[in-house]
Amino acid sequence: MKITEVETIYLKLPDIDASRCDGTQDTLVIRIHTDEGITGIGEIDSSPVVAKAVVDAPASHSIATGLRSLLIGENPIEVERLWDKMYRGTIYFGRSGPALHAISGVDMALWDILGKTMNRPVSEMLGGVYNRRLKAYASALMPDTIEEAAAQAEQYARQGYKAMKFGWGPIGRDAKFDELQIKAIRSAVGNDIDIMIDAGLAWDLKGALKMAEIYEKYGVYWLEEPLHSNDIAGYRELADRSSLNIAGGEQESGRLAFQRLLDEGHLDIIQPDLGRCGGLTEGKKIAYMAYDKHKKVVPHAFKTGILVAASTHFAASIPNGFMIEYTVSDSPLSRDLVHRPIEFRDGYVTVPLDSPGLGVEMDEKVVNRFRVN
Repeated sequence: MKITEVETIYLKLPDIDASRCDGTQDTLVIRIHTDEGITGIGEIDSSPVVAKAVVDAPASHSIATGLRSLLIGENPIEVERLWDKMYRGTIYFGRSGPALHAISGVDMALWDILGKTMNRPVSEMLGGVYNRRLKAYASALMPDTIEEAAAQAEQYARQGYKAMKFGWGPIGRDAKFDELQIKAIRSAVGNDIDIMIDAGLAWDLKGALKMAEIYEKYGVYWLEEPLHSNDIAGYRELADRSSLNIAGGEQESGRLAFQRLLDEGHLDIIQPDLGRCGGLTEGKKIAYMAYDKHKKVVPHAFKTGILVAASTHFAASIPNGFMIEYTVSDSPLSRDLVHRPIEFRDGYVTVPLDSPGLGVEMDEKVVNRFRVN
């Protein structure tokens, strides 16, 4: 089998609000075609236009080549070798950031092809299924008012979620307001539901320590990215001094960055985004680095059903995976892009083992509706 084309598909809602940290407004999808008619899909979590350039760029020289040029004519099931070829071929402008973001989506599509070729789900191809059933948490942006936050929490609880996360929005503007919000959320759902807070890089160390004490009172399960991603010393002190689980990693690309979070930042839960960190190939290596340190892994996934599917297979195939992020956005890209999306029921998702590859395919009507040429 040979790769005949690497297609970049830029999807975008007609109107987006760039001030919102909402990855469901646009995305870049990868579709890899082969001479045997098997295609694979993947998704990149980055600036779509920037990542598209990394894939489509023509060759300049041996370590400055677009991914499409590196892959045409290659055997798609040689996933590990192709990952290394892409990494080496982009060293001059890559090694992290947009280059690894683009490699992530391509790698995801290659695993999809491998699973379809072998007629097995990606989770089995990654090494086996540790957990067929995974808790899924409702992931939403924090509303601007206390009343809205409480109402949303009640809604997610009625829908069967046993865990929910609120992030960004007004968090970090006023400590008293932040406390009133978490108090209202906890009061709305009771004590049996896990609540997580994604602070969106809101504070310095002193601010994060102060809010960690407040969140402890309300049983917050984890506090996510309260500090700037580069403040490794701050994360170390926060993790060492707080009883909360400190989580992070969605901003990072490549296993060396995650090694730093684990070794120097002392994070309790790491959150590689498979559309950013290097894909399933690199994600598996990151997960086992965390496993060796007895740390948990919960993949970040705030995009479409493609990334949710990849994250579900990934979390099922690692011994320290137990939960996935389940976007509750009503964006048609997150809700309608794929056929047979990963199904949420009674607080959990079940890994699809009856379909090869990732188990999802794109709805071409949705693709044509939102495709940017």
